[in-house]
Amino acid sequence: MALMRRALALLLVLAASPAMAEESCTDLIDRVQRATGAAVAERSADFARFEAGPQTSLTLSCAGADASSVGAQYRGETPPEAYDTVFVQAGHAITGIAPDRLRDATRQAREGAQAKRHSTIEVDGARVTCAFMRKEQGPLTLCAVIQRPGA
Repeated sequence: MALMRRALALLLVLAASPAMAEESCTDLIDRVQRATGAAVAERSADFARFEAGPQTSLTLSCAGADASSVGAQYRGETPPEAYDTVFVQAGHAITGIAPDRLRDATRQAREGAQAKRHSTIEVDGARVTCAFMRKEQGPLTLCAVIQRPGA
């Protein structure tokens, strides 16, 4: 758990406004939950973690309507198709970016991360970034879609 949070922090570097986060985070959590069917495992005023399937979790960082991000973590080297599906559903719920565009960007970013450990792809005013890490606890694959404020 701590490994996932530290790794996610590397991907989701956002300055969240507490007032905006409290105002909109509940709505964003509800959107992600409806889109993915994932269960909320942890939540605070500006963050939520969801259980999204075997070895898979989602994290949501709330920073207002135009700067929030959602990440997906998979404990393993080669995520199953279900990982892409749940990540794209959550990303679409937060950004409104077409699922096919998010899926393509995610696959490109994951392929780049396999080769270079980290890769970022720009898509429709957002950034899809993926990382692959080998840790003592085993391999970890992480992807996030981060909205660019004002984009």
